[in-house]
Amino acid sequence: MAPIRDKFTIHSRAVVCQDVELKGDITVGAGTIVHPKATIFAIAGAIVIGSGCIIEEGAIIVNRRKEVMRIGDDNLFEIGSRVECPTVGDFNTVSTRARVHHTVRIGSYCSIGAGCLVVPTEDEFLDDYTVIYGPAAERRTWSGRGKLQEADLRRKHAEYLREMLPKFNRLRRGEGS
Repeated sequence: MAPIRDKFTIHSRAVVCQDVELKGDITVGAGTIVHPKATIFAIAGAIVIGSGCIIEEGAIIVNRRKEVMRIGDDNLFEIGSRVECPTVGDFNTVSTRARVHHTVRIGSYCSIGAGCLVVPTEDEFLDDYTVIYGPAAERRTWSGRGKLQEADLRRKHAEYLREMLPKFNRLRRGEGS
């Protein structure tokens, strides 16, 4: 298998710090913010990240499959999280040090709690509004209450980061940078 050539397509309104490890064919959508020390590896197939996502420091996103890994809009990957899912819907939160295996596909409005390990033995789809929490990675379904407040808070968080990160970090620009 020939390795994928590095090709980075970064939207002009995305904020991707210079100190981010990128490998493979990666597309970053408008308004997405990638903190320094994050890692995004498209090993076998490309990774397409939607708009308005926040990828915090130490977060690792890896695609080991040949199919394109698609990450939707407005997702939050917190510090030290690791995601290898082939698909991630919109508006999900992967909390600090949570890990999600490549056998999982995440719907929308899901929340993976801090330190949770989601490693099913066979392919699994997390339905919209699934919440995984606690040391045993228990599950429940969120009612969706507070969804608009959460969206507003995340938008303000992104606005703040878009303003502050460039003041203290050099940024990457577009094609193959």
